[in-house]
Amino acid sequence: MSTHTEHQAPQGREPVDLYDPRLSRFDIVQEGARRDDIEIVHYEEQVVRGSKAERRLTRTVAMMFLLTGVFATAFLVIYIWWPWQWEAGRGGDKLYTPLLGLTLGLALLGIGFGILTWGKKLLPKEVSIQDRHDQPGNPEDRKITGETMLYLADELGVKRRPLLGISLLAGLAPVGAVAAAPLIGGLIEQPHKNNQMFTTGFAPAEGGRKIRLIREDGRPIRPADVSVGGQLTVFPGIPGGVSNEHADSPTLLIHLREDDAQKSRAANSRPDVGHGDYMWGNYVAFSKICTHAGCPASLYEQQTNRLLCPCHQSQFLITDNARPIFGPANRPLPQLPIEVDEEGFFVARSDYTETIGPDFWERP
Repeated sequence: MSTHTEHQAPQGREPVDLYDPRLSRFDIVQEGARRDDIEIVHYEEQVVRGSKAERRLTRTVAMMFLLTGVFATAFLVIYIWWPWQWEAGRGGDKLYTPLLGLTLGLALLGIGFGILTWGKKLLPKEVSIQDRHDQPGNPEDRKITGETMLYLADELGVKRRPLLGISLLAGLAPVGAVAAAPLIGGLIEQPHKNNQMFTTGFAPAEGGRKIRLIREDGRPIRPADVSVGGQLTVFPGIPGGVSNEHADSPTLLIHLREDDAQKSRAANSRPDVGHGDYMWGNYVAFSKICTHAGCPASLYEQQTNRLLCPCHQSQFLITDNARPIFGPANRPLPQLPIEVDEEGFFVARSDYTETIGPDFWERP
C-alpha cells in the first residue's frame, strides 16, 4: 500500500501515483491539471528543438537583451560622466537630458520586444479548459504546484538555450543599476558644484565689485529714473545679463509711496524676515520669477501694492515682503538687497540671499 496521500481521481480514472519515477514532469503537470478540472486540449511546440529556426529566434531574443544591456550601460555612463551643468551657448549639457531619455527608452524597448518575441515565438502554444472551484490543498497539490513551476522553467528553454540566460542577465543587470543610479546620484557627483542653483547674475564680481542694476538696453539706473509708485524691470550689469544666460536674474525695482515704504520697512525688519537693510530709501527690489512655476510675475497694481503672476494668478503683497496672498504660490518672492553707488546708480549690495524661482527638494 502506498504511503502517499491518496487523491480522489475524476470519475472513470484510476488515481495516479505522483511519485512514480516513470512519470515525466509533463505527466505530473497533466495529472495536476486534471485533478483541478483542467483539461489541456492543445499543446504544441512552435519551433522544432535544435532547428535553424529555433537558433535564429534564440539569437534574435539574445540580441535584444544584449542591446538592453548596452543602452542601460550607456545611460549609466551619460548619467555619471556626461557634462550636465548648464552653460551658455550650445554645449554638451544641452544633450544630457535627451540622451538619458533616449538610452533608457531604448533599453526598456529592448526588454519589451525581447520578452514578447520569446513568449510568442519560442514558448509552446497551449489551450486549456478549466472549471474553477475552491478546495483546500494537500501534500500532493503542493507536489503538483512545485513540478508545474519547474516545468514552466524548463519550457522557457534557458537550460537548452544558454545564450538566452546569459543575454538576459547581461541585459537586466545594467537595468538594475539604472534604477539604483538616481538614488545614489548625489554620491556620484556633487549636484551643487559651483553653487549654480544658489547664485544669480547679481553675485558680486571678482574683488567684491558690486553689480549695477541696468535696463534692457544696458543703461544703468538712477533713483530719479523711477517715478513714485512706478516700477522698472532691471537686470544685472554684466556681460549677457539681459540674455537667457542669466534668465534667473530679472528683477522688479519699485519706487513705493512714503506710507507704503514705511510698511515695507517695518515688514522687512521683523525678526522672522531679517531684511531690515534690503531697501534703499523708498525703493525695493524683488525677483520677477514666480515661486510657483517660474513664470514672470510682472503685473504690478500700484494702488494695492500687489504683484500678479498672469500664469496661475498668484498674488504677492509687496509691502509685506512680497508674501503670497492668493493663488498656488506658497513662498514669498526673494528680495534683492540694493543701494546706490558713489556715482548715483543702483547696485546690488549682494546676491539674492534666497533661492530664485519654484521650490525644489534641495532648497534650504
